[in-house]
Amino acid sequence: MMIQKRQLLALGLSAVTSFAAFAAATVDQPAPAFTATTADGRSVDLASLRGKTVVLEWTNHDCPYVKKHYDSGNIPAQQKEAAAQGVVWLQVISSAPGQQGFVDGATAAKLNASRNAVPSGTLLDPTGAIGKAYGAQTTPHLYIITPTGQLAYKGGIDSIATAKKDDIAKAEPYVKLALADIAAGRKVAQASTRPYGCSIKYSS
Repeated sequence: MMIQKRQLLALGLSAVTSFAAFAAATVDQPAPAFTATTADGRSVDLASLRGKTVVLEWTNHDCPYVKKHYDSGNIPAQQKEAAAQGVVWLQVISSAPGQQGFVDGATAAKLNASRNAVPSGTLLDPTGAIGKAYGAQTTPHLYIITPTGQLAYKGGIDSIATAKKDDIAKAEPYVKLALADIAAGRKVAQASTRPYGCSIKYSS
């Protein structure tokens, strides 16, 4: 176990992460406001999305845990389902320049096209301001904001913290279940779960 943990640390990976270093966003409280530039040069202000359910997905294309969900088609499928329901799904890239996962807008767009990804937009957060405001720790790390601007969910995309594609079908799909609860007007049953994945490569 100790060897495995050291190997993960050397790779910059983390299956589970503490939120101690960040002022994490709080479920049932207003989601932290932000304005960001997207990969295609648009400006997105969270306040302008009031009235819609919003998903924030922290991502890093080089992370094995992210690859698990994109190479399998799991996240692209969830993005498509969400869009069909009128949900705004935003990727967030908080890797700092020179760090793993950092890309410019054009590269982010090419990556999404190659993976059949269809987010509503990709937010570029090279300073890490948005990620730190939310307490985002891993890729992937998911947050869901209600149409009234309240944070309704934060945590993992599902319940099995591995990089194995075969585990997706066996996992409890936390994000899909949370979106279903919100669509039905219910309080999210599991509103805060443990995220897993690679540590976000913030600027120091």
